[in-house]
Amino acid sequence: MKPLVADVAVVGAGPAGAAAAIGLARAGQQVVVVDRTSFPRDKYCGDGLTTGALRLLEHLGLDPSSVSSWQAAPSLVIRAPSGLEVAYPFSRLGQYAATARRSHLDAALVSLARQAGAEVLDGCACEGVTVDADRVVLKVAGVGALHARYAIAADGMWSPVRRMLGLSLPAYRGDWCAFRQYYSDVGPQAAGALRVWFEPEILPGYVWSFPLPGGAANVGFGVSRATHRSGSLARLWHELRSRPHIAAVLGPGATPTDRPRAWPIPTRLGELPLAAERVLFCGDAAGVGDPMTGEGIGQALLSGLLAAEAMTEAGPHDDSAARELYRSGVARHLQRDFHFTRLLGRALRNPTGCNMAVGISGATPWTRRNFARWLFEDYPRALVLTPDRWQRGALGGGAFGDRPRGVTPG
Repeated sequence: MKPLVADVAVVGAGPAGAAAAIGLARAGQQVVVVDRTSFPRDKYCGDGLTTGALRLLEHLGLDPSSVSSWQAAPSLVIRAPSGLEVAYPFSRLGQYAATARRSHLDAALVSLARQAGAEVLDGCACEGVTVDADRVVLKVAGVGALHARYAIAADGMWSPVRRMLGLSLPAYRGDWCAFRQYYSDVGPQAAGALRVWFEPEILPGYVWSFPLPGGAANVGFGVSRATHRSGSLARLWHELRSRPHIAAVLGPGATPTDRPRAWPIPTRLGELPLAAERVLFCGDAAGVGDPMTGEGIGQALLSGLLAAEAMTEAGPHDDSAARELYRSGVARHLQRDFHFTRLLGRALRNPTGCNMAVGISGATPWTRRNFARWLFEDYPRALVLTPDRWQRGALGGGAFGDRPRGVTPG
């Protein structure tokens, strides 16, 4: 069987891999993407999209109308452990938050990658990796050998590529564990806004309800493994969703439409490898999830674009430059915010700190408006501490509307 040849092979067609493939293909690179599953496919997730993620999706050329479950959110409501509820409105100039089922969103991104010129081989698992001085050779199920100058591993938290290269962390199970279930016929409160409940015994974790079209919602909770190590998640989920203040928001007609699903979330940026010879790691394979919220779609998209830029700028032969460019890009655009957010997240580990944070953020219309922008990554979380990023457009703005262009990699 004649081997496939590409400039870059991408393993994994989720948001990180699709973003990398789109960026590379638009830069004139020949790209082949392989994924063990066939699209569309379900992906266990909260389905929420921050402003940062929305701007990157707009940058990639996504049309929200192509995602049937897309729903823009007008506001966020947070309930503190004390019972205090604060509503944080989003600006009406563009979209600042949205929800979309991952089965629909990821399929739309794969379609964009194909339109950009990438060859996507879904349903084809990567079964082997060999790195030579001038190329990477993948063994792809049903295809044979795939030769490329570089490879991008965007293949999830337990990255098979990382394991094949001998770089796995022993017994690593993720830093957060999340649990979600889809509901139909939710009440008007759950259908009208993003909802977050900080329940005392799962801090810094939280319960969420994110609305979807047609009176549906993605409802679930996330807990940090650092603070919540024992007990049955299924039993905890039943108890949490039955609490009167949560049940009242979901409404009396709220009905589960599938069985609950659990998944791990990695937030190990800086500890998991970013690069190894001619392979760059992106998305969950690099542990880029937000250490305070567990959100990872925007970070995955950004890491994929940064990897694409590094490979394009370095050229096909200078793998050392590609690694250094990628590491410096991640440090500039992701790592400083990651460390800043991790420190802030510690304040949410006890009810007193969480109550204080919600109270201060909800004190005035100005604090409510700007806290929503900060939380949803309308601008870099640590922007005030990183003056090298103070530039025109650094304060961002909503996506998919008339507004100043925000900062994208480059």
